[in-house]
Amino acid sequence: MVSLISRTGRHLQRYNENGRRLVVGCIPYRFKEDDTNNGRAHHDQVEVLVISSQKGQEMMFPKGGWELDESIVEAASRESLEEAGVVGNVEQQLGIWRFKSKSLEIYHEGYMFPLFVTQQLELWPEHNVRKREWMTIAEAREVCKHWWMKEALDKLVTRLSSGEVEQEQTTSR
Repeated sequence: MVSLISRTGRHLQRYNENGRRLVVGCIPYRFKEDDTNNGRAHHDQVEVLVISSQKGQEMMFPKGGWELDESIVEAASRESLEEAGVVGNVEQQLGIWRFKSKSLEIYHEGYMFPLFVTQQLELWPEHNVRKREWMTIAEAREVCKHWWMKEALDKLVTRLSSGEVEQEQTTSR
């Protein structure tokens, strides 16, 4: 059973030694049906899921605070479930980015992961406040407003094109 309530508040929020809030996100992705290329994915065979921000129409990938009572992978999975309504396999980290908060003049440290989607829910905790849309890589790159998420997307494309993801899924599960 999936909880239809998102976590709120910052009392369990993690910060690094410099006082930067630690943020974890995912790029949910799937392969278009019946599109395979000898074990290697080409970027035009991949769709990624983008979501709207809670307070506006900006599009982005699911992300949020990494809390003290969870691992980084648990945080990535939770954010994808709460914000985008998808469940799947969290894969090897794409990288770490330092970025300035849009609303405050503070910096965050963001960790991004690919999430190979295995299930898309009809109801999820933030379904009333967010829109979600599957897009091509090019479309997502165009609409995503965060430079660091675009860099993470580029890293995912490189990884998918090289065939690394299929190896990760079979060796890490």
